[in-house]
Amino acid sequence: MIRAMVFIVMAVHAVILAWGACHNSATRNEIDHLIAGISHWELEKFGLFRVNPPLVRTLAAIPVLAVKPRTDWRGYDASVGVRAERFIRDDFVEANRDRVFRLVTLARWACIPLSLLGGYVCYRWACRLHGRIAALFALSLWCFCPYILGHAQLITADVGAAALGVTAAYALWMWLREPSWLRTLLAGTGLGFAELTKTTWILLFVLWPVLWLLWRLPRPKGVTPTSRIHEFVQMTVIVGLGLSILNSGYGFEGSLTKLGDYAFVSKTLGGAGENSLPDRQGGNRFAGTWPGQVRVPLPINYLMGIDIQKHDFERGLPSCLRGQWSDHGWWYYYLYALAVKVPLGTWCLAALAVGMTIFSRSYNAPWRDELILLTPGLMILAFVSSQTGFSVHSRYVIPAMPFLFIWTSKVGRVFDMRPFTRGRRAIATMVVVALTWSVGSSLWAYPHSLSYFNELVGGPKNGGKHLLDSNIDWGQDLQYLKDWLSTHPTVRLDGLAYWNSYPATIAGIPETPHPPPGPPLRYSMAAGDNGMNEFGPRPGWYALSVNEIYSRDRQYCYFLDFEPIASAGYSIYIYHITLDEANRARRELGLPEIQETKEPG
Repeated sequence: MIRAMVFIVMAVHAVILAWGACHNSATRNEIDHLIAGISHWELEKFGLFRVNPPLVRTLAAIPVLAVKPRTDWRGYDASVGVRAERFIRDDFVEANRDRVFRLVTLARWACIPLSLLGGYVCYRWACRLHGRIAALFALSLWCFCPYILGHAQLITADVGAAALGVTAAYALWMWLREPSWLRTLLAGTGLGFAELTKTTWILLFVLWPVLWLLWRLPRPKGVTPTSRIHEFVQMTVIVGLGLSILNSGYGFEGSLTKLGDYAFVSKTLGGAGENSLPDRQGGNRFAGTWPGQVRVPLPINYLMGIDIQKHDFERGLPSCLRGQWSDHGWWYYYLYALAVKVPLGTWCLAALAVGMTIFSRSYNAPWRDELILLTPGLMILAFVSSQTGFSVHSRYVIPAMPFLFIWTSKVGRVFDMRPFTRGRRAIATMVVVALTWSVGSSLWAYPHSLSYFNELVGGPKNGGKHLLDSNIDWGQDLQYLKDWLSTHPTVRLDGLAYWNSYPATIAGIPETPHPPPGPPLRYSMAAGDNGMNEFGPRPGWYALSVNEIYSRDRQYCYFLDFEPIASAGYSIYIYHITLDEANRARRELGLPEIQETKEPG
């Protein structure tokens, strides 16, 4: 019975992802990922999108290569600090204009097995810790989490990093319980593949040996100095194998380069005042020092990618939280994002798990097992929260989620306990209700899982008031806008402000100008002064992305005074402004009224 339910849950998960991959438009940097993945195969170079390791995008590019996309690598540039994929993107989109979305769909389908792997490992680990019923809870939390549903259907690396990260941790835990050379090889292989998904996992090279020491801190019976030495050798092999696989994933490109021979752009690695981007020379604080003679056991583009990311955090990027813009991020940004974007039913299960951990030992796994399980997830959460240069993408915490799902699944142990007292029946009822709430709330927003917000903030319709960018509007709803326009053939858009990196015309939407911006200040002009007629609001049909409406420059914030008549998903709002409505708003803004008698469109 349990096996059948596991199969059904995973099959539904795969179908949901496959369908969403077909119907959601390419997001803001997915085409960049795809171009980089293709370049790894065709050029055997790794200079594109170096801020992320290549595994997921290389996998995504395999079915795309089979249909022979048109590519042009003349714009390829691997200079210091350059993100050349952004320049090549425009040429790729133009060359493959009629089939860009089909290529992206093929690439997305290739990544679905990674999410299935993540769900299966959640089930297997929870099964060993808490039992089969609890394991079904862990699997359900993974397969129906809106974060997973939203990002597992994309080419981006976040879910792949979560899936392979938890797989690596599970392999390490199995080795710690019963060390053997087979499990040593599995743990090292898992570590290497995890490293090829996200540079955040570089922390595992330090964390794994530390966890081994903590595991062996209380000396178990039968552990001799000889066996300790044996385990030390195996741990060395695990780390060494992980490094080898990481380097082989880059074709050993620039491996073992001296630290002093790099050119960095961040102040941390390049040195203050030395990281000059205009001349593309960069700097290196280690040049001429003894650490500079050390050969780095990492691929050159892996370390350069970390350097570029560090540079971005150092200089800061515009960040928004609850409608407040800043030039830097907030340490509590990811905690807030989890509070409003994780289903409340999941939070109820987590609260029950905390209560069970504190008040009843019968629900807990041995402390060493829980230490190995929780540490990687908490480490990810702490690390991303410490990077306050900018706070834009809450998806950075996705690699922490499978560990928290497995730990939370301990609530399912209540169904295996005997006698099944009245108190346990009450707990079991709360667990079922909470899981049903979690899954139902997530599926209610599907196929717009990327824009999911829970009931605490009023759902996805109010999400833009709290978080922006990939949290709600990453350009995924363009095809839904096209579908809406197709069912309303009499509507011609007078303005479109769309948040993405490619033109909306590739979806078959006619070329449309931007809506008129609002006035920079409130004016008090004499009626009829034509000098202010170019500013909005103006009558007509308009479609605007949430990111544009709540943008920092506030040029389209006047649309908040109007009620949208429809929406494409939860990220694009459609407005029909009449002449009377436009003039009412213009009077409030101190703008001259429009004397037209016929509405555009």
